[in-house]
Amino acid sequence: MSPHPLEPSRWRFDAAAWPENSDCVALGGDLEPGTVVEAYRHGVFPMPLDGALAWWSPVRRGVLVPDDMRVSRSLRRSAKAFTITCDTDFAGVLRACADPSRPGAWISPEIEAAYLRLHELGWAHSVETRDADGTLVGGLYGLQVGRLFAGESMFHRARDASKVALMGLAQLQPGGLIDVQWSTPHLASLGVVELDRGDYLRRVADLIDQPGPRWPHPD
Repeated sequence: MSPHPLEPSRWRFDAAAWPENSDCVALGGDLEPGTVVEAYRHGVFPMPLDGALAWWSPVRRGVLVPDDMRVSRSLRRSAKAFTITCDTDFAGVLRACADPSRPGAWISPEIEAAYLRLHELGWAHSVETRDADGTLVGGLYGLQVGRLFAGESMFHRARDASKVALMGLAQLQPGGLIDVQWSTPHLASLGVVELDRGDYLRRVADLIDQPGPRWPHPD
């Protein structure tokens, strides 16, 4: 479905006012749907900092050009053991990503509620990886804004399950861009590269008002 129109945010995201050498660019605000989407349109995303709502625009941004994803032979073999679905269990993916026992867990109840609402409104989506029994064993979620998919988090309970979810996402985003926030050696091995903040903002400006991909309707 097409995303629902949103009430305008009362907050502004002005790159000219951001600190040059800090990934954190603002504190406070709210998590209303219009605010969150407006933030992504300006290259910013929410993540708590010491219990406070903070907004981030990394100085070095990790991105994946879908056609440039590196899929090894071993990953292709792994993918045959899974089925990829989309938007069939957004809440389950979000809940798994928010598991407080995970190392580096950061998804607060407020963040979780905000993205569930964005999913209901057609802005947030999930890619699920399921095993032969149909059990959810991996996945990712994020926001689709035009031809930009802003990835928020991923998880796996089986080897390569999150990588296979990323493969599925890349297939849905031809000609677009996948934002992964920060690169890691693991993500770099899959084709993620870094852009400086200015380059990222210019790239995003060209994508956010283009028609986005049509997400498969859940069966």
